[in-house]
Amino acid sequence: MKVVMGYIAGLLFGLGVAVSGMTDPARVLGFLDVFGAWDPTLMFVLGGAVITNFIGYRVVLRREYPLFAGSFQLPERSDLDARLIGGAALFGIGWGLSGYCPGPAIASASGMTLPLAAMLLAMALGWIVSQRMVRSAGR
Repeated sequence: MKVVMGYIAGLLFGLGVAVSGMTDPARVLGFLDVFGAWDPTLMFVLGGAVITNFIGYRVVLRREYPLFAGSFQLPERSDLDARLIGGAALFGIGWGLSGYCPGPAIASASGMTLPLAAMLLAMALGWIVSQRMVRSAGR
């Protein structure tokens, strides 16, 4: 059941990303261009996501356990370290340069373009490098 629910969640996420226009890098870059030709339409997507998450967490965490698992798997750490800040900075730089963040990029893969392929390749290489760095640091 866990796999089925994961699949349904992924389909719902992909549908939401596609319907909201977040698979269009020009729209995303327009949203990020706050000092130029700013396109505020994705603010509604962001607002809807924040409101849904805010309400959803409060409703779900009132339960003793999730519907399809034995326990909740919540983050235990709350500190900020160099890896977290560096990863967030790289994520933001990549998003700003390409107009894609990982979820919408994967959702856009059916209409593959050269810039999208380059972004997906860079994302995969970044993941591989980061995994090797973590292993070599003994974490």
